[in-house]
Amino acid sequence: MAFLEIRNATKSYGSVEVLHDIDIAIEEGEFLVLVGPSGCGKSTLLNMIAGLEEITSGEIRIKDIVMNNVHPSKRNIAMVFQSYALYPNMTVAQNITFGLEMHGIPKPKREKALHEVAALLQIEGLLDRKPGQLSGGQRQRVAMGRALVRNPDVFLFDEPLSNLDAKLRVDMRTEIKKLHQNLGTTIVYVTHDQIEALTLSTRIAVMNNGHVQQLGTSQEIYDRPANLFVATFMGSPAMNLIPVTLAADGGKLLARTAADSPTVSLALPDLMRPALEKFIDQSVILGVRPEALTDVDGADQRAPHLERFSSLVLLSEPAGSDTYVTTRIGGVECTARMRADARVTAQASTDFVINMDRVVFFDPATEVRIA
Repeated sequence: MAFLEIRNATKSYGSVEVLHDIDIAIEEGEFLVLVGPSGCGKSTLLNMIAGLEEITSGEIRIKDIVMNNVHPSKRNIAMVFQSYALYPNMTVAQNITFGLEMHGIPKPKREKALHEVAALLQIEGLLDRKPGQLSGGQRQRVAMGRALVRNPDVFLFDEPLSNLDAKLRVDMRTEIKKLHQNLGTTIVYVTHDQIEALTLSTRIAVMNNGHVQQLGTSQEIYDRPANLFVATFMGSPAMNLIPVTLAADGGKLLARTAADSPTVSLALPDLMRPALEKFIDQSVILGVRPEALTDVDGADQRAPHLERFSSLVLLSEPAGSDTYVTTRIGGVECTARMRADARVTAQASTDFVINMDRVVFFDPATEVRIA
């Protein structure tokens, strides 16, 4: 029995179904991130867990109790919104303890909880200020404090960092991660930012068009994307997708590009053969992350299946610790991640290496990963 269960949940507005048979089981202490593009249904699903949206069919259970018809105030859930939703006429202390006061918690207990949370979030010096006197990051800490002080069963975060600037987003992301590690709370977190999803989560649900495309750990989703949507949505820069034809050459299975001259021919690890056997002499899509496509010196020399080829450098972009190089493979522009000191020149040919143990293959007809 999971701590929070979403069973065959659907949501319709009139005849339009926007969430389709969502099945997710969340264990106590997990940090589940719902990630996907705008309009994919992730915030709607979060609001259904909170009780702010009615569920059309299916069940939502918390601690094995069906929540479908339970009022939001009775679900023991705390929500942190994108807009902070602080009362402007109240002090920070009043904002944090207002919910406890409404639930009739005695003042000594409120004060104790307030100071524990303020110390945890390092906002003790802000308790007498009003929201208008705070920065965006400070307001977000207060909104989190208001949720934490209630000691709920589940925390729900709805894009809480999207109003912050880039540096503050990184800082607050670190604070939320620390908070989860220290408290072991159960969190469901909505974002469209795949970096937030990969860094914060214990598991990720990638959503698109009202469906869960893949549910798994950040490593599973990054290394073994279930389909082309997950492959391109998760990761920055995105996974390179190269059309190839599979060919048997003696005892070897090869992936060959057709659009380039000369053709790039890559030998595949033997372990991939069973999954790809039925696609021999057919077109498939080879997926490779930029860090698995690199320069000769930057390649992982311990990897057993490195394939080397030459290709024209179209663009070189120094990025501090790395250099991103654009080349064309199989008629497709691809991004390689090289060392910062990699010596490459635009419009010159250079040697590239692909770590074939880190490539994946997709069926172009179904867009599903096949190996």
